[in-house]
Amino acid sequence: MGTTAERTGDKAGPRTATPPDFRTALDDAAAAVAAALERLLPAPDGLHARVHEAMRYAVFAGGKRLRPFLVLQSARLFAVEREHAVRVAAAIEALHTYSLVHDDLPCMDDDDLRRGRPTTHKAFDEATAVLAGDALLTMAFEILADDATHTSAAVRCRLVRELALAAGSNGMVGGQMIDMLAPDKTFGADDVILLQRLKTGALFEFCCVAGAILGEAGAADEARLRDYARDIGLTFQITDDLLDVLGSTEKTGKAVGKDKDQGKATLVSLWGIDAARDKAQTLARHAVETLAPYGTTAAALQALPGFLLDRDS
Repeated sequence: MGTTAERTGDKAGPRTATPPDFRTALDDAAAAVAAALERLLPAPDGLHARVHEAMRYAVFAGGKRLRPFLVLQSARLFAVEREHAVRVAAAIEALHTYSLVHDDLPCMDDDDLRRGRPTTHKAFDEATAVLAGDALLTMAFEILADDATHTSAAVRCRLVRELALAAGSNGMVGGQMIDMLAPDKTFGADDVILLQRLKTGALFEFCCVAGAILGEAGAADEARLRDYARDIGLTFQITDDLLDVLGSTEKTGKAVGKDKDQGKATLVSLWGIDAARDKAQTLARHAVETLAPYGTTAAALQALPGFLLDRDS
């Protein structure tokens, strides 16, 4: 794939356009998961309608829907039934949204903007935001456990277990705990990589492995997709950190410069902008090579690393 390889030379040179098929696949994932969540989310009703409204406000705030894209494309490698993959994609987006709602709270990252508009606790209130996040988290497991997600109970149980591990204290929650401690700690690169692998990368791993689980593939496929997910997860986080240094609130839709203001170490602050960018490019190339055994079926997944390198929001 030219996107990453061609950019390893002149960093100031022209960017390689993202392949149109990738853009189509990304848009398709966003549309499919939006339609599924529209069906699955409860309609505001009853005395507790406010929490339903907050759930919908958070879920339909926009975003690239990268995690649903990963689920749908990894499932495509194993010819998984579309509706099964879409339901898993909806589950992961519900859980991801819960994490954003909680991360934005004053007791966590204390953010006022998310995707260019007021965060859920600003649009509603803190208590409603907590409850909306709780509801989205539990909804994710409700979706996975439903018979409609897969005919095999063993597959459904495996999905539930893998998502619980990815989202729990040794996954995303653990990463958030490390992140909260970061301003008062002196972290080296290994510490930052662990933080990022847990906080961001664990859900990426689930999304990629979910396709193999749904397709009842073997251990070798799962291992290959985990390797790919780890590479793109760190690529994503490095580019996110670069945006925090080089980006603008107008483009990113959220506050920038927060890591520096809070004294948090990042790979950008530890290595410098050029070395961090070089590392992201190396990871992106490796991610592309990892999926070579799947041929053209993996084309959209192979285009993703280049998209991550080029993103400005």
